[in-house]
Amino acid sequence: MSAGRSQPMSDSAMRRVLRRASDGRPLDADEATTLLVATGESFDQLLRVAAGVRDAGLADAGRPGVVTYSKKVFIPLTRLCRDRCHYCTFVTVPHRVPAPYLDRDEVVAIARQGAQLGCKEALFTLGDRPEERWPQARTWLAERGYESTLDYVRAAAIAVLEETGLLPHLNPGVMSWAELQRLKPVAPSMGMMLETTATRLWSEPGGPHYGSPDKEPAVRLRVLEDAGRVGVPFTTGILIGIGETPAERVDALFAIRRIAREYGHIQEVIVQNFRAKPDTAMRGMPDAELRDLAATVAVARLVLGPKARIQAPPNLIDDEYALLLRAGIDDWGGVSPLTPDHVNPERPWPHIDELARRSAAAGFTLRERLTVYPEYVQRGEGWIDPRVWGHVTALADPATGLAVEAARPAGQPWQEPDGGYAAAGRTDLFATIDTTGRSADRRGDFDSVYGDWAEVAKHVTAVPSSGRLEADVTAGLRLAESDPAALLDPAREREALALFTADGEALDELARIADDLRRDAVGDDITYVVNRNINFTNVCYVGCRFCAFAQRERDADAYRLSVEQVADRAEEAWKLGATEVCMQGGIDPKMPVSTYPELIKTIKQRVPRIHVHAFSPMEIVTAAAKAGVSVREWLTELRAAGLDTIPGTAAEILDDEVRWVLTKGKLPAATWIEVVTTAHELGIRSSSTMMYGHVDNPRHWLGHLRTLARVQDRTGGFTEFVGLPFVHNNAPIYLAGIARPGPTWRDNRAVHAMARVLLHGRIANIQCSWVKLGDSGTVALLRGGANDLGGTLMEETISRMAGSEHGSARTIEQLRQIAADAGRTARQRSTTYAAAP
Repeated sequence: MSAGRSQPMSDSAMRRVLRRASDGRPLDADEATTLLVATGESFDQLLRVAAGVRDAGLADAGRPGVVTYSKKVFIPLTRLCRDRCHYCTFVTVPHRVPAPYLDRDEVVAIARQGAQLGCKEALFTLGDRPEERWPQARTWLAERGYESTLDYVRAAAIAVLEETGLLPHLNPGVMSWAELQRLKPVAPSMGMMLETTATRLWSEPGGPHYGSPDKEPAVRLRVLEDAGRVGVPFTTGILIGIGETPAERVDALFAIRRIAREYGHIQEVIVQNFRAKPDTAMRGMPDAELRDLAATVAVARLVLGPKARIQAPPNLIDDEYALLLRAGIDDWGGVSPLTPDHVNPERPWPHIDELARRSAAAGFTLRERLTVYPEYVQRGEGWIDPRVWGHVTALADPATGLAVEAARPAGQPWQEPDGGYAAAGRTDLFATIDTTGRSADRRGDFDSVYGDWAEVAKHVTAVPSSGRLEADVTAGLRLAESDPAALLDPAREREALALFTADGEALDELARIADDLRRDAVGDDITYVVNRNINFTNVCYVGCRFCAFAQRERDADAYRLSVEQVADRAEEAWKLGATEVCMQGGIDPKMPVSTYPELIKTIKQRVPRIHVHAFSPMEIVTAAAKAGVSVREWLTELRAAGLDTIPGTAAEILDDEVRWVLTKGKLPAATWIEVVTTAHELGIRSSSTMMYGHVDNPRHWLGHLRTLARVQDRTGGFTEFVGLPFVHNNAPIYLAGIARPGPTWRDNRAVHAMARVLLHGRIANIQCSWVKLGDSGTVALLRGGANDLGGTLMEETISRMAGSEHGSARTIEQLRQIAADAGRTARQRSTTYAAAP
């Protein structure tokens, strides 16, 4: 299972690639693979070029000639694992360890000893999900009240923060988006080695990762992407010499580069060389050669660029410190004066003084950093949770973001910022958005918060031509009239897609059928609710690429409303005849999790009979993660506080292929489904929505409505479907030249008509958004399947910030006039479509 080396390249080919690298030209994968086999003068030139790129990056970062390390303790929380990697000596079996896990006191004792020695990082290393393989692990966790290993990791990290002040760096293996959300508040950084993208090393018998479910490359790449979506400063890397080919090694580097560019969260890339260990299946494999390691480091530097931080573990390189510095590293990783490297126990850490001496001999100054890299310390907001921000700043030099070497960690409470949730910023935006407008067409970090736009654009597929056949349209219309639900059947996909793309007389006929179905389902009344929208903050760092509402705390249009201000607006709305308040806000990292139930309770105290329709699934899942409870537990608490229903927003398109382009960091489709399903099971009903007309196509619309139908079949909890046309004017993804300029008028008619057809018998109410469509557009859709106008709103900021030109409020009289223009009568309703209270 040797990786082997590629056939020697011709001298001319090698010279050509080196010349391109020297000129700063980007390398393709074939060229990078060529450089891995450089020898002699070509090898030396490769290292010189790579070192030059590294030096330029350090100068640009403001620390020329500085190589860094982190002073850490190694906390092997558990050595049990469900995987069976063939080179690993860290993992063992239950009868070979005193207990399945270190207990809390043991964890704190290690960290406390490290703090006394000046360590600032607590590196949590552990096997993947051992409770899924070992009953002893399940029992140990259950006896102590933990549902999973990751649940215990969270508790142990909090203990370290509170009792020692060390900064946890978590390496628990494969994590989901939701699990990363839950762990982010307890650790300023996390990590997981990609190792390789060579699937055959996982799938084929005899491969180093065979039998290890968590080592499937696709799974690990998803973790890297999810960490970027959540905004976690993340360490990853490759392991060389485990049987991969040079081309496969390069492929892994290019995969890391793609994800780093798209999300901007890869803080460090480790290039680690395989070392054979006794008592493992790969004990007979030769160690990766150090010159091979150096060539890989140099190629990694050229591929990843000057801003990348690249590390090679100093205890695995024998005496070749100078060689690795020549190759382009700028970090030595974590070094412990206390604990061994439990993954490579036969390889002791070098003394820090020796590391400094070796670095100085090569012309570098050794400086201590924190577990989270300086760039993320200096950016702060959006990357580091407020509950660990105080722990980080206690140890960081504000001028450089590096560690204050003389600082000694001290425990401090892990808690949300004091002072509650105070009003701040442009709190009158709800009113002035219609007069003075927004300060600029985009937020101040437009070029960074959304990731690399060029990488984002690569994920967008062209809208396919309709390719519809008249026979499919005719068959589809026949089904829409006689058996509309049949169009959800995958066997009828051609007919359904033909209707989604219908135009001219066929679209008119579809609208007529939809309107007949509307009459059968709900009659001729056009309904509306008297409500007020309250967006209590627009501070958000999720980085949704379609959203023009979200702002940084420092931006001119940013604001937060206090709990009392929100309650004032609710009380004012009640006095004006409102029966509902709809509350949503940005994912503000400084908003205490207690504010969510406090908002509801305060409103209910002021106005006991008003209906509280609040918090999108994204707000619910992130708040639950911050609170350290399940979605079910969090929804139960909100219900007890007085929550009545939730908006089914944050759905956008329930297809992750589109979602990750459109939203970057918003919850996955499966998590959205989990939240609304759980809410329905608890008796909390919701609306359902779909935002369309951006980077989607009719196939996505069909899939989205199928998903809503499946949820409704299971729970019956949706009160309505709301079609939300994408407002493009100020949307970042449109300003970047990636999204379409919203849906066409044909799209609007087809989507609303098809929603009526496909959801017939499941969701009775189809709402059209006057905010996004305008009055005349709303009238037309009320004649094509829709039956509801939504609400009076009183204020609306999200669509107006995006550039909607149809105002932010309608009076009852204006809504009645829209209904009259459609030839029907308007009737006030409750949030859940009962008679108005």
